[in-house]
Amino acid sequence: MDIWDKKKRSAVMAKIRSKDTKPEWIVRRYLFSRGYRYRKNVKGLPGTPDIVMRKYGIVIFIHGCFWHGHEADSHVPRTHTDFWRKKIERNRQRDARNKAELKRMGWRVMTIWECQLKPAVRRQTLLEMEYFINHTYLERFRPRHTVVVYASEQQEAPGRAAEGNMTYRTRTKGEPSVLPSAEQCDEQGNADFQHDAVDHGQGQ
Repeated sequence: MDIWDKKKRSAVMAKIRSKDTKPEWIVRRYLFSRGYRYRKNVKGLPGTPDIVMRKYGIVIFIHGCFWHGHEADSHVPRTHTDFWRKKIERNRQRDARNKAELKRMGWRVMTIWECQLKPAVRRQTLLEMEYFINHTYLERFRPRHTVVVYASEQQEAPGRAAEGNMTYRTRTKGEPSVLPSAEQCDEQGNADFQHDAVDHGQGQ
């Protein structure tokens, strides 16, 4: 049984913010203090990401556990249970579509849940977020392919030490190439950042 009537309940739910929430402020303040710059609530991208870091090719969603159906830390109200289950499931499906579309556009998608910003695990969450940002930025400049130098068996491939980060090897003509395909590179290029509070013994 709901403790409020329909009018009161509607007024309470209407006051719940969809942006500039406390979890968003926590993440934004941390990023700004660490020297990162970003745009917020960019409507031109699928799902209107909470934070967009164009320089890093990263978008960040900061999800409330209830509204977005976090399996590790969400619950369904005892009243109007069927209504809430369907609404939350629609939200989850919409989130999945938006994130898939962002990945197709070439963005890296990071998801941070409200429960991961509770005091007990907040520092670890923010540090992991920063690591992911920096790792992603460096990956954008790391060579993805092995450079194959054609040479005879007697002839040493020239310029092996010219580029320290490149991997060289010598093979004879006619040997099949072992370079990864474009599809494989794409599959390696996208991953969500998510860790659950239960991983840290919170069990909320």
